[in-house]
Amino acid sequence: MIRRIWPLSLATASLGIDAYVLAGVLPDIAGSLTTTAAVIGLGVTAFTAAYALAGPFLSGPLARGSTKRALVIALLLFNAGNLATAVAPEVATFLGSRVVAGAGAGILTAVATATASGLVAPDRRGRAMSLVTFGLSTGTVLGVPLGMLIGQAAGWRWTMALVVAIGTVSMLAVLLDSRPYPRIAVAHAGRDLRLPARPAAALGVAAALLLGIASLGLYTYLLPIAADAGLGAWSFAFVWTWGIGGVLGSAAVGRPVDVYGSHRVLPAVLAVLALVLAGLWAATNPWAWFVLLALWGACGWASVPALQHLLTRAAPESALPIVAFQMAAMYLGSSVGAALGSAALGAGMAAAALPACAAVIAAAGLGLAVLAVRRADGGNDGSTAEPAPAATAV
Repeated sequence: MIRRIWPLSLATASLGIDAYVLAGVLPDIAGSLTTTAAVIGLGVTAFTAAYALAGPFLSGPLARGSTKRALVIALLLFNAGNLATAVAPEVATFLGSRVVAGAGAGILTAVATATASGLVAPDRRGRAMSLVTFGLSTGTVLGVPLGMLIGQAAGWRWTMALVVAIGTVSMLAVLLDSRPYPRIAVAHAGRDLRLPARPAAALGVAAALLLGIASLGLYTYLLPIAADAGLGAWSFAFVWTWGIGGVLGSAAVGRPVDVYGSHRVLPAVLAVLALVLAGLWAATNPWAWFVLLALWGACGWASVPALQHLLTRAAPESALPIVAFQMAAMYLGSSVGAALGSAALGAGMAAAALPACAAVIAAAGLGLAVLAVRRADGGNDGSTAEPAPAATAV
């Protein structure tokens, strides 16, 4: 059944590319649409806001009927939005298309992760969730360099066409899969929206927010941080090192989660992340930076499926809203982290000091994650929780 997850992983890879691809071609889009890079940058904000709202509020109602239908609708929205971005003649269409693409992405992430979890036996859920995150991290790594490469060779519209092509392939793979998908357990809409009020879920979502601020938010400033540390000449290699670490971390964490439990793996991963960010603030040697960046990428992305596993093992019947709120919080944290970094630099803080701030925030996220572990079935990782209702196929 693991093989059936690859279309979902491919879909989240296209999502990861889409979320970051504009960063490499902002000036080109601004020139093409006769506006400023700052206005085009609002497209990133529009995408993130739609993602954060659509996942928690729309994924449940869509998945209530058919899992396959929910996946296809999410991919249709995502692909349609990106296609509209690719052919946008002016700024209003461009910004509107980013809202549509972001909404599809938010629904897709939640439904794909919950579907992957339902496709496998409980002792393989960590690996299933890590494969979905593997797609997301791979797309994130490739987003900026792919955008720049294709944008320079053929124009930014062809960059967006690539995202549409990958998303379309994954949608066709889902449509052509004749085997039924498991029905996702979906509670009453009002109950889903009250999910963050549950102690373990609230702590997990808050931890996701802080980790988004500390890891993805800080990544926005990787190049100025390196330049401030006198290592600007290594910037391109640093970006790839962080990304490769993220791909490997998200791919590798699944098995340890299944074997040792997310209640052990998650705190260890987050402790290393906090230490690595503190080490990045203190390090001045480029080779030390390579090691620290690889660990930063690996731990930052490995924490995503580990946290998902922890919270959904404790409440498997609420996997869909849990993932939706968690991922919305992570992407919101990324935007908040970027805004905080901008404010700090504007206030005169040296870029080289940002990793120290991120280390403190990551340590706070670790504290919340430890509390979430304790509240999730008394810290036993859900192993004594009642089993989820038998899934029906759709």
